[in-house]
Amino acid sequence: MSAFITFEGPEGSGKTTVIQEVAQKLEKKYNVVLTREPGGVKTGEQIREVLLEGDNMDDRTEALLFAASRREHLVGKVIPSLKNGKLVLCDRYIDSSLAYQGYARGIGIEQVKSINEFAINGLYPDITIYLDVSVEVGRERILSNQRNQNRLDQEDIAFHEKVVEGYKKIIHNESERFIVIDADRSIDEVVNATYESIANYLEKL
Repeated sequence: MSAFITFEGPEGSGKTTVIQEVAQKLEKKYNVVLTREPGGVKTGEQIREVLLEGDNMDDRTEALLFAASRREHLVGKVIPSLKNGKLVLCDRYIDSSLAYQGYARGIGIEQVKSINEFAINGLYPDITIYLDVSVEVGRERILSNQRNQNRLDQEDIAFHEKVVEGYKKIIHNESERFIVIDADRSIDEVVNATYESIANYLEKL
């Protein structure tokens, strides 16, 4: 069975941990490919380093680099995996660009969407898991787990509030694609709720 499932959320939502644990649960029944953006393939990972670890850059350059990485990732990993009947779980996808660059950076959701629609050539996720967490809780988690903060982590709280606002607008406009999970809870509760939502979706295919 092939399906393309993406995971979205603001910084500190626990997204990377949740997707890894959910993947382990799904692997008992499905052939799972776990991947991430930006990255996933060699060129994508090289672009990731520039985007997340480099110096500040022009906002439109940032948006274009995310789209370029996305295209390489799709062609090199996602599309071949789907053609081989695999369940692809992806940590971030087009909605991140719409929320971060389109809305929070102020470029415009529609403008960034047009760039990315060229890159993805119609390949939207079957479903998208959105881990819903308040900006305050997300920031506390980032600071408490002492992970290395990337360039986007270091933006001020106003920027991260705009990211959440952007996600809310996207979810409102495409509600049929999104499954919203309350991520203010413990990691075990979030993992279980996410797994059950995905399992229920897959059973109906």
